[in-house]
Amino acid sequence: MITVTRLNGKTFSLNAIYIETVESFPDTTITLTNGKKYVVRESHEEVTANVETFYMRIALLGKVKAEEDEDGE
Repeated sequence: MITVTRLNGKTFSLNAIYIETVESFPDTTITLTNGKKYVVRESHEEVTANVETFYMRIALLGKVKAEEDEDGE
């Protein structure tokens, strides 16, 4: 889950696995795989960084593999 902020200032958590696109119109708009859209205060870069961090935390982006390579295993 990532935490984002609606334009009205309220924060909420979003399951990053279901994010299909992140666009700037100039407001950042997140579209989920079910077609639901959220407009958030965070920049496109912030959302992308948060999604990447989430993926690494749940081992979808190879963090575990990278750590294994450093250990020589």
